Amino acid sequence: MPHLTSLNRLPPRATLIPYPSAGDALQRPREESPWFHLLNGVWDFKIFGRPEQVTHAAVEQGAWSPIAVPGDWTVQGYGRPHYTNVQMPFPNLPPDVPDENPTGVYRRTFTIPAGWHDRRIVLHFGGCEGALYVHVNGEPVGLNKDARTPAEFDITGRVRLDGENELLVVVTQWSDAAFVEDQDMWWHAGLQREVFLYATGTPHLQDVFADGDLDESLTDGILRITAKVGFPGGDCTGCSVEAQLFDSRGKAVLRKPLHAACGDRYLPQGEVRFEQVVKKPKQWSAETPERYTLVVTLKTPAGEESSRCTVGFRKIEIRDRSLLINGKRVLIKGMNLHDHDDVAGRALTREHMESDLKRMKQYNVNAIRTSHYPKDPLFYDLCDEYGFYVVDEANIESHAFFREVCRDPRYTLAFVERVQNMVERDKNHPCIIFWSLGNESGYGPNHDAAAGWVRGFDPSRPLHYEGAISIWAGGDMQGGERVTDVMCPMYPQIARIIEYSEKNADPRPLIMCEYSHAMGNSNGSLADYWAAFEKYPALQGGYIWEWVDHGIRQSAPDGTTYWAYGGDFDDVPNDANFCTDGIVWPDRTPHPALNEFKYLAQPVRVEAVNLKQGRIRIVNKQDFVGLDGLRGEWELADEGVVLAKGKLPALEAAPGEAMAVTLDEALLWLSGKEKATGECFLTFRFFQRRATLWAPAGYEVGWSQLAAPVKTQAAKAGRGGAREIVEASERGGQIVLRVGDVEAVFERENGLLAGFGHQGKNLLLRGPQLNVWRAATDNDGIKLMEQPEWKVLP
Repeated sequence: MPHLTSLNRLPPRATLIPYPSAGDALQRPREESPWFHLLNGVWDFKIFGRPEQVTHAAVEQGAWSPIAVPGDWTVQGYGRPHYTNVQMPFPNLPPDVPDENPTGVYRRTFTIPAGWHDRRIVLHFGGCEGALYVHVNGEPVGLNKDARTPAEFDITGRVRLDGENELLVVVTQWSDAAFVEDQDMWWHAGLQREVFLYATGTPHLQDVFADGDLDESLTDGILRITAKVGFPGGDCTGCSVEAQLFDSRGKAVLRKPLHAACGDRYLPQGEVRFEQVVKKPKQWSAETPERYTLVVTLKTPAGEESSRCTVGFRKIEIRDRSLLINGKRVLIKGMNLHDHDDVAGRALTREHMESDLKRMKQYNVNAIRTSHYPKDPLFYDLCDEYGFYVVDEANIESHAFFREVCRDPRYTLAFVERVQNMVERDKNHPCIIFWSLGNESGYGPNHDAAAGWVRGFDPSRPLHYEGAISIWAGGDMQGGERVTDVMCPMYPQIARIIEYSEKNADPRPLIMCEYSHAMGNSNGSLADYWAAFEKYPALQGGYIWEWVDHGIRQSAPDGTTYWAYGGDFDDVPNDANFCTDGIVWPDRTPHPALNEFKYLAQPVRVEAVNLKQGRIRIVNKQDFVGLDGLRGEWELADEGVVLAKGKLPALEAAPGEAMAVTLDEALLWLSGKEKATGECFLTFRFFQRRATLWAPAGYEVGWSQLAAPVKTQAAKAGRGGAREIVEASERGGQIVLRVGDVEAVFERENGLLAGFGHQGKNLLLRGPQLNVWRAATDNDGIKLMEQPEWKVLP
């Protein structure tokens, strides 16, 4: 029943943890809130072949095995991973799934913390791959099918406040939801994200939506807050809401907190709304990720309850065929990012996430598409902090049936709810600049329904969806305005995107959602794409497919380790090594192409003005910060031997501007007064002046190299005998060159050598032939080719 997406699940909301006071909410981590209780750890586990086998007797009989939560059971010795790209891992048609359906049963006990009496108790599952069925103390609680966003259940009436409680969770790997989670990745299963409890008052702070906008002059901030208050008993007597904004040092920004009593500003839905001008706030961008903290407090006769969220002041606009952040046209230097670890599968820790983000910043990546589902909430906290432009993508892909499911009314609620779940949870993160309706799911009324809800709920961010303009599905890079505000094609040829900029009148900028497929020896045309980005005004970058190879670490019988891919787990059908298509290896070692990306995306560039006079210009390619955070060095080398070197003067160019520099120490060679022995180059390197979150002081962020016009010493002529005269003649459409008794024959029509002889005897069977064949690469599909002469030799 695809229309049954969940049962008894609470409405989606922002990630908010309750605290007893505003001070606690501002200063303390969630683990120090008395109203938060983490359930991660080692749980009991059993696995069955199909759901029908999960009976009360089967669950109670026999021993339980330990399993880590969060974690995929498929990488913990239960079942197996299964890789497919487009095809489903089973032959059924939607919405039917196989009778053989691995089913995991999780169990653990917990006690309610002291002080939670008379409070509302909520059970939170951050994400579960597979259909989730929850039981508490033997009673069914609820159901959820969206694998990548939270499922929360009110268990107040089902728990014992004194003594132990039993939590039993049943997860079926396959459900009708699998047909909208067909996302070119390993199929895993299990409780992949964290599980916890939290407690609120009876009147409680249900949700907060905080939007940090900028005014038309891009000078002052406009803080818009919508706070939802829940009243299970319907009584709001004596209740009020307060909100205060704090800067990064914890200092209050507003002269006094915003305040509204329940009786004077409430809407019928139980909402309080504030709008407040904030004078000249520090603005958020990927280069300047300035964050504020909003603390919202519900005051009731029984006490206070506070929560916090991040606010970033920025304005996102699409105007004149450009995506503008705070009025600036930014170039998207992006990566597509799947959740993957070569040991843990899709159950990622903070260390996993932060390691990826640090490496991306080190290689000048400024944007991420969350292909193809929402990440853990912590990921967005880190993107807010480190500075990334994020396309947040809904957990929707129906690739195997992309023409059918998007038009199937049985799946309409699944499409709409999955988008709602994402937007409601992530709405407070300034890093998110696009809402994406999913990936490779065709285009149909289900998308229109989801897009209509988003446009009504959050007009501050544009929409993104490739399927409505898909050039792979016969589209022509136009239309789809109802569901996408950006032209976001997948793997277009360079000539085609140039044609879009020059000849297509569509007002939307073109930002490729996927390009430069990084599988194997690849990314060969990357510099050509970037040349087009910088030359043509409607082209604004894109997201490389993809960041990491999805190999899973395995051990061979002899103890050596290797990375497994599709088919290595007897997973049939599969798509072989198509999952190993990242620009870093599974252990995050960079492929060579990542260094080229770093060069193309670097924040500074050196251009020659007049090298004979030692004059260059240093261009600041950043959008929001000057070059004063960098220092530079140069050297002049002759065939690798350094002739001169020095430090560049203080770098002071404003964003998008340039500064002139003269290399006085190199003038002796550049002017021609001194000569070199060979080819000479000027090399420039740029380093961070100060440590950042992602790299230490002295880290090299970019480099440039220019051919130097240094004169070379003339080589001394060697002594030799008398030179013989070369005689040239024509013979029957051929040119004949003769020196003594040596003769070379060339075809006049094509210039190829046709013969070479000595004393009248031709020594060549035939001359050189043109050969334009190259060795096949993974992107040619070498593993899948049918021609035996193209296959890898044993």
